[in-house]
Amino acid sequence: MFAITERLLLRPGWAEDAPALSRALCDERIVRNLSRVPWPYGLNDAEEFLARPPEPRRPRFLICLRDRPEPIGVIGIQDDVPNLGYWLARDHWGKGYATEAGRAVVALADESLRLPRLTSSHALDNPASGKVLRKLGFVPTGATGWATSHARTGPIEMQLLARDCGQPAQAMAA
Repeated sequence: MFAITERLLLRPGWAEDAPALSRALCDERIVRNLSRVPWPYGLNDAEEFLARPPEPRRPRFLICLRDRPEPIGVIGIQDDVPNLGYWLARDHWGKGYATEAGRAVVALADESLRLPRLTSSHALDNPASGKVLRKLGFVPTGATGWATSHARTGPIEMQLLARDCGQPAQAMAA
């Protein structure tokens, strides 16, 4: 499965992407906000991630710039309760790529997968991720939760958000 946006190509990952993926994610400032990523993140971790079989109802994509094949991040839907997760290499923060990739995946959840609801979360001390999620139509549930960050070597408090799929496009504007 692929998705193309104005500036990005969202594509499956392949074994040959492992070195670039491990370089992109070998950054403690990224991994400290993620709950499923080992730290330090190495080539073997990238190889294991890329070797996971695809799940059609839970797609995951490498985020690439349209003019360059190497990944700058990952985005996807995971878990039994569909949950949107993503990360971007630090050189690409603040450029709108997370929102652009997120819009493509939310549209896929709405139109192709017909998921009734998506959840997501962000570390309380990572408001930039919360801003991206709100732009995608996610709203705080009023609850927080805890996750383990391997880079922080301990728990992190997470803001829990949700988005009912199929909502009008104006709810996604901002």
